[in-house]
Amino acid sequence: MRSYRTLLRTPEFTPFLLSFAVSAAAQTIGGLALGTLVFRATGSPLLTAISMFGPHLAQLLGGAFLLSGADRLPPRAVLTGLCLVFAAGTAVQAVPGLPMGAVFAVVLLQGLVSSLGAGARGGLLTELLPRGGYVLGRSVYNMLWGLTQMGGFATGGALLTLLSPRQCLLLASALYLVAAVVTRLGLTARPARTTGRPSAAASRRANAVLWSSRPRRLTYLALWVPNGLVVGGNSLYIAYAPGAAGPLYACGALGMFLGDLLVGRLIPPGPRRRLLIPLRLLLAAPYLLFFLEPGVAVAAVAVTVSSVGFAAGLILQERLMAHTPDGLAGQALGLHSTGMAALQGLCAVVAGGVAQLVAPATAMTAMAVASVAVTLSLAALSRGLSGGPTTEPERGAIPVPGPTPEPGSAPGPAPVPESPAPGPASDAPASDGVPPAPPART
Repeated sequence: MRSYRTLLRTPEFTPFLLSFAVSAAAQTIGGLALGTLVFRATGSPLLTAISMFGPHLAQLLGGAFLLSGADRLPPRAVLTGLCLVFAAGTAVQAVPGLPMGAVFAVVLLQGLVSSLGAGARGGLLTELLPRGGYVLGRSVYNMLWGLTQMGGFATGGALLTLLSPRQCLLLASALYLVAAVVTRLGLTARPARTTGRPSAAASRRANAVLWSSRPRRLTYLALWVPNGLVVGGNSLYIAYAPGAAGPLYACGALGMFLGDLLVGRLIPPGPRRRLLIPLRLLLAAPYLLFFLEPGVAVAAVAVTVSSVGFAAGLILQERLMAHTPDGLAGQALGLHSTGMAALQGLCAVVAGGVAQLVAPATAMTAMAVASVAVTLSLAALSRGLSGGPTTEPERGAIPVPGPTPEPGSAPGPAPVPESPAPGPASDAPASDGVPPAPPART
C-alpha cells in the first residue's frame, strides 16, 4: 500500500484518525495549560517538567500490570473509556485552589491507565490496515499528530493570552468528551485479539516473551533511549523561553510532520532502513547549538530540523513488527509506547533537575550529547541485525490459543507464544487512546 487515497478508503481508518486528532488536540492544549499553571504557581522547571511528562513515568507501572488488556479487551471500549477518564481528570485539574499534590496525583493516575490505551490503539491499527500498509498508515497517523500539535500548541499559546490556564484545561476536557463520542460512534465493536482474562501475570509473561529476543531488545532500546533523552530536553522549553514555548513545540511538530512525510511516503523500504542512524543523529545534533543560548528564531529552526529525526521511529516500529508474532502485536506496540513514555518522563525529570543547577540551555545540550552517545553505542551493538519477519515462535516459547475464528472465515494469526514462566516486566508500545504528552513521539 503506497497511496494515501487507498489508505484513506480503508474502512474505519478515517474515524480512527479523527478520534485520535481530537484527543491529541485535547492533550496539547491541556498539557501546555497545565505546564503553564504549574510554572506560574511554583516557578520551578523541575515541577513544570513533571507536570507535563510525569504521566510517562506512571506508564511504566501500567505496562507491568495492565498491558495484557491491550490484546484481551475490546479495543473500542478501551479507547472510549480512556477518553472519558482523561476528560474527568483534566476537569479536576482545573478546580480552583486544588493543591499541587492533588494535581500531580491526577497526572500520575492518567499516566497509569494510558499505558493500556497505547497497546489498544496500536493493535487496532494493525487490524485496520493490511500488513504492507503499516508504515504508510503509521506515518499518516504521526503526521496527523504533528499537524495537531502545531495547531494545538499555537492555539493553546494564543488561548493562554486570552484565557486562564484553568479555562484552557476545561476546554481540553470538553475535547476529550468529543473524542470519546467519535470513537464510540465511528469504530466497529471488535472482539479482543487474544483470549484470556487480563491480569498482571499475563502482562508479565508476554512482556518476558517480547524481551527474550535480542533483536526486539535492541529495537526497543533504540526506540526508547535516544528519543527519551531528546524529549527530556524538550520539556525545558517553558523554562528556556516562557513566552515562546508554544511556538517552539509547534516547530517541533512541523519537523515531525516533514520527517514522517519523507520516510513514510517518499522513500522506499530499502533506502529507508539505511537512514535509521542518520535520522537518530539528526534528532539530537541541532540541540548542541543550545549551549550558545540562541534566540527564539534560531532555536525554532534547530527544533524543526531536529524533529525530522523522530521519523526514525517508523523504521524501528517496522522492524519491531517484523520480529513480533501477530497475536502479540498490541502488547508489543503497547510495550514500545509505555517504555518510550517512561524514558521520556524519566529524562524530563533528569533534565528538570539539571536545569535547577545550571541554565536550561546547558541542560538541553547535555541531554543531546547523551542521545548521540547512546545512538552510536546501539548502532554498534545492532550491526547485522536482521529486519526479516518472524516466521516461527521464539525458542522455548509455549503457544497459547488465540481467538476462535468465525465459521467460514479466513485462518487467523499464528498462536501467541508465551514464556514458560513469568519474567520481569518490560516496556510497552506506541500510540495510546490518549496521545503522549508534548512533544512526545510515538
